[in-house]
Amino acid sequence: MSRPTTRVGVRALIALGLLAIVALVVAACGSSDSSSSSAAGSGSSAEPVTLRIGYQAIPNGDSIVRQNQWLETALKDQNVTVEWTKFESGGDVNTAFLAGDLDIGLAGSSPVTKGLTEPLNIPYQVPWIFDVIGTAESLVVSNKSGITDIKGLEGKKIGAPFGSTAHFSLLAALAQAGVNPTTVDIIDLEPPDIQAAWERGDIDGAYVWLPVLADLRTTGKVLITSADLAKAGKTTADLAVVSNDFATNHSDIVQTWVDQENRAVALFNTDPAAAGKAIGDALGLTPEEALSQAKELIWLDATQQSSAEYLGTPDAPGAFAANLLDAATFLKTQDAIDAVPGIEVFQQGLNGTWAAKATSGS
Repeated sequence: MSRPTTRVGVRALIALGLLAIVALVVAACGSSDSSSSSAAGSGSSAEPVTLRIGYQAIPNGDSIVRQNQWLETALKDQNVTVEWTKFESGGDVNTAFLAGDLDIGLAGSSPVTKGLTEPLNIPYQVPWIFDVIGTAESLVVSNKSGITDIKGLEGKKIGAPFGSTAHFSLLAALAQAGVNPTTVDIIDLEPPDIQAAWERGDIDGAYVWLPVLADLRTTGKVLITSADLAKAGKTTADLAVVSNDFATNHSDIVQTWVDQENRAVALFNTDPAAAGKAIGDALGLTPEEALSQAKELIWLDATQQSSAEYLGTPDAPGAFAANLLDAATFLKTQDAIDAVPGIEVFQQGLNGTWAAKATSGS
């Protein structure tokens, strides 16, 4: 009797062992699923992203966003690190994009026109217009120079950052006045270098933007502004550009960025004193100086930007593409680009998708 009993006991033990193993496997699987679900729900499993932004010292909404750290706050739960790098001109921003060092940057409409055409063909697009340049960018000459009009620039030394909107506007001003640019000694200088050269007396004038322009105006005379040139069809603007790869892979982050830029425009429109303080803190100006300079730019909210007049939509690109085409036509006359492309190049370079969805709430 004992042997049959022993066989049954062994079988029972084996069965219990198998059940225990199955239970452990099920428990382990359940534990793993629960852990994955918890991580996904908490957001801790999101891949870290570094957003590299190139900015310039300009009294517009980008200075407000950067100073108030709105973007960092808005992205804090998305595992995104924001890195800001200062650039002196759009030409430098283009170089950084070509090197793959930026995801979003600020560049004038002239550098962006060059960036979208041969030979650069930078793979980026315009999701936002920081501002339309008014009197904030001007041609100013030293009181010591004796120059009274644009024709008086012949034989004089004039500073401008090459490839920038200021350079474009300087050439446009010379063309409008019938002055051959080869008769003017145009020197490639970044804004800080323009200010230093002006103080040393090394240049007679400059086409430059705020805040450096404000200092030059205290000891100089403005001959023409970008607002004047806009009336003649030579409109310039400060544009945002985002790399095509980043826009495709992180459209949600681009949307958050556009939302914060639109929020800055709303602040400027509803609480200019607060906007002036943020800009002043960012640029080392008093709130009053900052607000005065900011008012020399034309600020556009998201509704205006996604309209047919500016960015439009991917299905119906805005009229701003024609502005870039006009800039390309002019740049070709100055041998600044190889050829003028079709307008579709600039239409494809505009993307009002994010502006159309933007909010201005905090």
